[in-house]
Amino acid sequence: MAEAEAAGDAGPGPGPAAAQEGAELAAVIGATVPTGFEQTAAEEVREKLGSASRISKDRGKIYFEVPARSLPQVHRLRSVDNLFVVVQEFKDYQFKENKEDALKDLEDLVKKLPWTDPLKVWELNNSLKKKKTKRKKHNLQSPASRGKLSDGGEEGGADQNNTNDQEDCAQNPGAVEPTGGQDTENAQGVTSRNGVEEEEDNEQSDVKAEAEASSESGSTAGDGRTGEGEAKVLRFRVTCNRAGDKHSFTSNEAARDFGGAVQEHFQWKADMTNFDVEVLLNIHSSEVVVGIALTEESLHRRNITHFGPTTLRSTLAYGMLRLCDPQPTDIIVDPMCGTGAIPIEGAAEWPYCYHIAGDNNPQAVKRAANNISSLLRKNESKDSTALGVPLDVVQWDICNLPLRTGSVDIVVTDMPFGKRIGSKKKNWDLYPACLMEMGRICTPGTGRAVLLTQDKKCFAKALSRVGHIWRRAQTVWVNVGGLHAAVYLLRRTSERAQEARCCW
Repeated sequence: MAEAEAAGDAGPGPGPAAAQEGAELAAVIGATVPTGFEQTAAEEVREKLGSASRISKDRGKIYFEVPARSLPQVHRLRSVDNLFVVVQEFKDYQFKENKEDALKDLEDLVKKLPWTDPLKVWELNNSLKKKKTKRKKHNLQSPASRGKLSDGGEEGGADQNNTNDQEDCAQNPGAVEPTGGQDTENAQGVTSRNGVEEEEDNEQSDVKAEAEASSESGSTAGDGRTGEGEAKVLRFRVTCNRAGDKHSFTSNEAARDFGGAVQEHFQWKADMTNFDVEVLLNIHSSEVVVGIALTEESLHRRNITHFGPTTLRSTLAYGMLRLCDPQPTDIIVDPMCGTGAIPIEGAAEWPYCYHIAGDNNPQAVKRAANNISSLLRKNESKDSTALGVPLDVVQWDICNLPLRTGSVDIVVTDMPFGKRIGSKKKNWDLYPACLMEMGRICTPGTGRAVLLTQDKKCFAKALSRVGHIWRRAQTVWVNVGGLHAAVYLLRRTSERAQEARCCW
């Protein structure tokens, strides 16, 4: 057997014994987050859940412990993409050099893992999803939800997936396809999220009731049943995410053999597409984490119903907004808003600021307006007295904004990478002109800007040309759709900008 050091499991104590009689069910939650914003996610967890987080060596993941009754609040975190409950974690798992021995150790590991409490958490999470689905169907039948705005047939465009160049991903039983719980492109992803934030008070009581029922009846998932009193066998798949070059096996092989052992242990049925349970096997060098997925689609899809060619993830938009520390009454502008991911996230999380979105592309402005309308309908479905959102969308020229000099507190935007939109050659003229105009509208001395770009060389050159009005305060390196990009926090100097705009 492989030598392994257990770093913790999903219960409040070691192994299955953690579910002691009378003890509250707790869970260690793993969350995938935009790479580079792990600390931001940890701070949000501390503020909203009161739990300390540990940032994984595997970039883009954090871990924190919460009582199971807090699952609704966990799903409402703004900075996390996918969630899973940790079955057990091994910080220093010693893999055998021989491939057959290493895979045999993974098979034998299944029988020794403390599955009981994590499966109870999965059942509790599953019951919440069923309730939300019922509420979602009810809302879709209401007058406020029936009206749908057309987007000229271009809905469901490209999404920016957060991938790792070194990562090797596979699912049991052996075929390689996009991970269902790990940010797949699915037109239903948005509507699933729409039910997450509904009826918060009822959710809390639902969780307590389900937790009590779970403790009384015990885990039915452990014996392969659905928990609905019928002998339906659960369907499952194993997803293996592997990073590192010192493993003698592939992700396909690990998922296949680990999945076979799971099937034998629980008598579940393997199903790659219509699965009930997704078991995660995350291997990063010598760190091994076994978990059970709690999200079917990424939470970053919560706001957007009309996608464009470069739609920004809502979780990344949240991290960028949080970086500039918005204060009440701040005026926040996204001059190149695209589908409106940044201002919509800002209006949802910072309603006491005023948000202005703009773009020079009329189709982008239309998509942003449709996404704002979807947000309004969602708010009305929760509260019929809702007065709207502090957000306007305008078509304009980024180099000639119809805003007064020094009237804006914060600029946050996703600048053209020069790949899907524009070109790197055009960026050499566009970037310095943008920075000059942003400097003109921002308040001298207190204004700040958070800008995302992959064209780092061009941005550095442009910033050097406007160093008298902008100072770089922080750089966060991020992964956007497999591209190595950067988020720059700039602070406005006290020097007054020229009223006359320069022509670049």
